[in-house]
Amino acid sequence: MNQTKDGGVMTFWSHLEELRGHLIRSALAVVVFAIAAFIAKDFLFNQVILAPKEPYFLTNRAFCWLSQQLSIPALCINKHPVKLINIDMAGQFTTHILVSLIAGIIVAIPYIVWEIWRFIRPGLEPREQAHSRWAVLVISGLFLLGILFSYFLIVPLSINFLGSYQVSGLVENQIALRSFITTVTTITFATGILFELPVFVFFLSKVGILTPATMKKNRKLAFVLIIALAALITPPDVFSQIMVGLPLFVLYEISIRISQRVSPEVEE
Repeated sequence: MNQTKDGGVMTFWSHLEELRGHLIRSALAVVVFAIAAFIAKDFLFNQVILAPKEPYFLTNRAFCWLSQQLSIPALCINKHPVKLINIDMAGQFTTHILVSLIAGIIVAIPYIVWEIWRFIRPGLEPREQAHSRWAVLVISGLFLLGILFSYFLIVPLSINFLGSYQVSGLVENQIALRSFITTVTTITFATGILFELPVFVFFLSKVGILTPATMKKNRKLAFVLIIALAALITPPDVFSQIMVGLPLFVLYEISIRISQRVSPEVEE
């Protein structure tokens, strides 16, 4: 049971007050980073959010270079930037606020995770505190790794496929700014969360809900689920699904090793 600084036992209301403090500090961190992102509008949009649709983006140039080396023109993506339009009077301003808030959350994730860990740490045993010392770094690192993986690979592929797909040559794509932002942020956040698979497995194995034997037995089912998840967060083309599914399957195999180390059951 948690104790106060003077050694007394914390009551339910004390826990709520403590939690409120952590939530307020986390929210303030998000606001501070969001304000910074709002001020840095040109960099945020021109160099980050809208960059993956432009030919000069790193991934697009890499794929076009690869297409030349392999003589496969189809590999060259986003040769022609997707044109975005805004049809709402306040559309660009509200989008600016929304993107700044999302950027603030992403940048503040390590601090938010740290605040959560500070809240639960007093309730842990000394041995558990020692084992969870790297939890903040691991959780934040996996999430940011998923964000970067999505931003530099999945997002450009998605823009290339969805932005150029036509049911007929008579229909021209005119993509709304809000639609573009929603697609990019949804794909990016979903991938960041999916990269937390080893963390979820760690905690589920720690409490005995999940075992390495179960994970090994259900490898085929996991593979199907991974492909289904990849299909949900990527365009409906096989290449993009493989690019997402492969690292997720690697993470699944890593999760099995993690489960073997922390599971209460001892495997032969």
